[in-house]
Parts: sequence; structure tokens; C-alpha cells
Amino acid sequence: MDKLKERVKIKNIWTKNRIAVPPMVCFHWSDDSGCVTDKNLQHYRDMAAGGAGLIIAEATAVTKRGRLHETQLGLWEDKQTEGWKRLADAVHQYDVPFFVQLHHAGVSGIEKNADCPSDYSFRDSNGELRARGCEMSPERVREVIDDFVQAARRAKQAGLDGIELHGCHSYLICQFFNRNINHREDIYGQRREKFALDILEGIRESCGEGFVAGIRLGAFEPALEDGIEHALSLAGKADFLDISYGFGGESISLRPEGYPFSEAIYGAQEIKKRLPDMPVFGVDGITDGEMAEKAILQAGVDMIDVGRGFLVNPNFGNDVLEGRSCGKCLHCRPACKWSPFLNDGTVVCPGRNLFLRNQKQ
Repeated sequence: MDKLKERVKIKNIWTKNRIAVPPMVCFHWSDDSGCVTDKNLQHYRDMAAGGAGLIIAEATAVTKRGRLHETQLGLWEDKQTEGWKRLADAVHQYDVPFFVQLHHAGVSGIEKNADCPSDYSFRDSNGELRARGCEMSPERVREVIDDFVQAARRAKQAGLDGIELHGCHSYLICQFFNRNINHREDIYGQRREKFALDILEGIRESCGEGFVAGIRLGAFEPALEDGIEHALSLAGKADFLDISYGFGGESISLRPEGYPFSEAIYGAQEIKKRLPDMPVFGVDGITDGEMAEKAILQAGVDMIDVGRGFLVNPNFGNDVLEGRSCGKCLHCRPACKWSPFLNDGTVVCPGRNLFLRNQKQ
């Protein structure tokens, strides 16, 4: 695990190792207030103690109108900042850098007439209309840019080390990037990357050069060549790229036959080739230390995101780096206790139960 043990510099921040905890929304842990709870605090403290090299906190709404769920955490008002300070203090006790992912769902959220770069009908897998996206006025675009900037300001005020914009997974920023959705005739349609770039510029002006600002970006938005072009447009503006998937149903993911890792990691590999000096993260399907080490070596990425491994075993990082059994996700969704389909969020993780039983043997 020699490669995993290496530190990575992201702007002025050094990670403890190459294992990052990616954003994972803990549904039903908060309420309509979007405030941090004791359960959130324990969750992030456990992963920081468990050897994570970097933690990026879950998708956090920059405005109530942009939520993906009624219980999503928020940074849309100042009173939410105190809870984030508690989180930052808890994570920093273990010398782990702590970022938060800033999020606006757009047409993929809970609003039925939602913000969207252009008019768009968002349908589920059965073809049923889920939400209607309404083209944002220029004034509304500027308001949402400021929502992101103010949320970043609150994150810095709370003591976090940086932010990650949520620019993939069908949410608002990726809707601007995707030419199948964004048909605007103004500058935000002519240069689809401008929405993200304006947010990054605003954060830099508000939070200063020392505050880290990166983006989670779809490698396929809608095709790989588009994702690469978007990544290149962010060079010198974003401090890191966390590569994943684009807008579901409006993008085409691919990987070469026989490629041993996910399409997202392949996309990260191709982007890293073109941006060798930019910190690039890979994600998806990495469930143990051997896979993580091999993915970094083959794809050439700087950090590898491990989500479900830390849900099964919050001590995943320490166990992997010290050569112990780390457990494994059993891919039992939607039974996972982090699922939005559960009303109480109390289902126990079967993978964790198996891991704990094995530890006692």
C-alpha cells in the first residue's frame, strides 16, 4: 500500500494519505432546518479517526429551493454555521483536511418547477414526469451564483479548509455543462462552463486565495470529449477535480473492453493525462485497499474516493494502511441505511454486521 500512504498537496493543504471520503448524503439525520445534528458529528468524527486522508462532507444545499431532499444539510443561512464549526473542529482533531460539497439540485431536486439553465422535462426511468425545469432569468443565475459564494463564505467562517462544487450527478451545475439540457442563447449557453467559473471566481474573491475550491465534475457530460473540454476550461480556476458521472439519461459513459475499473475512473484517467499538474480524484466501486492501490497506479489519479468502505467500517483507512481486514460493502441498496427511500434511517448495514462478526472470530 505504498502509493496509498503518500500525501497529496491540494493548493496549500496536505492530505494525510491518498484515501478520500467522498460526499455521501445522510438522509433523515437532520430536518427541514438543514442544521447539523449530533449524529452527523459522530459520523464524521469516526471517519476522521478511522484514517481518512481527506473528508469531503455530504452535498449541502446553498438554498432551500435547491434541495434534493427535505432533510438535507444546508449552508444557506448564518445560523447553520455553528453546527459546521463543530464538525470542522471534530475532524481537525485527527489532522484531517475537511471540505464540504456545495450543492443545488436544479431540476433534480424537490421543487416541481425548478431552476434549470433551459426549460426541461425531467422524467424518471418509467418515463413519468418528475419535475419541470424552468429557464433561469439572468437575474436568477446571478442570485444562485451568489448563493454558492455565500455558502462558501459560511464554510470558511466555520473553519473548513475548502469546498467542492457539486458539478455532476444530474444537479444544477452539470445541467449548465450538458449541451443536451443547456440551450441558452446568452453567454451561459455559448460558454457552458461559465456558470461554474463565475461561482469559482466569486468564491475566490470572497474567501481569499488560501481557501481551497474544487469541483466534482462529470467525465461524460454528455460524452467523454465534452468532459475533457470542461476539465481543461477549469484549469487554473479550480484547485482540484473530483471526477464522476454526468446527467443521468443525458450522458454516455464508456470504458475500453477489459478495463478493470469503473467508467468514472477511466474518465478520471483520461482527464489526468491532459492535466498532469491538476489534482484529480477517481471514484466508483473501490471497496478494498488492493483495488484502491491498483486504481491509483493504473489511472494515475492523485486521490481515490472510498465511500461505502467507510460506511461498512469507519476505520477503513487505518485498517487498509496497516494491512488489516477492512470489511466489504454487500451492495444491498436500497436497504442501505443512507437510502432516501427509508423513512427513519435506522436500518443496520448488513456489510457492517458481517464485518463486526468476523472481527469477533
